Amino acid sequence: MKSYIQEHIDAFIEKNKNKGRLLIKCPDQPGIVSAMSLFLKQNGANIIESNQFTTDHEGGTFFIRMEFECPDLQEKGQRLENQFREIAESFSMDWEIHFLHDVKKTAIFVSKELHCLRELLLEWQSGDLMTDVVVVISNHEECRGIVESFNIPFYYIPANKDIRKEVEAKQLQLLEDYEVDLIVLARYMQILTPEFVAAHKAQIINIHHSFLPAFIGANPHKRAFERGVKLIGATAHYVTNDLDEGPIIEQDIIRVNHRDNVEDLKKKGRSVERSVLARGVKWALEDRIIVYENKTIVL
Repeated sequence: MKSYIQEHIDAFIEKNKNKGRLLIKCPDQPGIVSAMSLFLKQNGANIIESNQFTTDHEGGTFFIRMEFECPDLQEKGQRLENQFREIAESFSMDWEIHFLHDVKKTAIFVSKELHCLRELLLEWQSGDLMTDVVVVISNHEECRGIVESFNIPFYYIPANKDIRKEVEAKQLQLLEDYEVDLIVLARYMQILTPEFVAAHKAQIINIHHSFLPAFIGANPHKRAFERGVKLIGATAHYVTNDLDEGPIIEQDIIRVNHRDNVEDLKKKGRSVERSVLARGVKWALEDRIIVYENKTIVL
């Protein structure tokens, strides 16, 4: 299984070895796009995709994602980064540059419910999630079989609030050992400490089984049933220290009615959770998300 998936990754790298992405956030002002375009042209690069947004063209914040192709990018990459710093400073930019040959490494955290994990692994197997899933960590044993069937390292680390610091120390060490770029909480039902979140700021994506900000916290389907809602949903968001209040990446809904009980709501909700999380993770892997205040700009 791993060799088949590795073929997808190797093919992607070969096809995209000369492609990069620039993500920019800065005060809106004249000349930003011109300076970026001229910089890429002077380095022999061709812009193949560009998407931008401003909160206000007079005094607002400007966002742009540029994807480009440049001959011999693997050799030029560090030089491009060093040269771009001068432009970034002149426009007070918060910026990132990503090279597609450097495929991101992802860790998945999961508890007992496996529907989101299964979706991610199937999308990964098909090549639709271009990443290297390097480790799965769980506080339960239920997913061991499916994870090991994909030849992914699996770590069972029991967790509860009484041993949280000890547990997170083990988890953080694993994330460092595997050089993880992105962490996905695929229905991982443990609250992370501020120290854990700070160690991976804007790198942890969670799926919450409600249409936030409605029904924050535990048992959202039970509370939705008691409230008599006609729509339920799911939300993919970045994790912050405020429970279920991090920047929202993606959401979706499904219609329910008075005939549905709590278990019906959970069953219908799972299908939404799977698709919402997969889309949010895909956008992160494609470098489409810029965090702005407590929101996201998805370009």
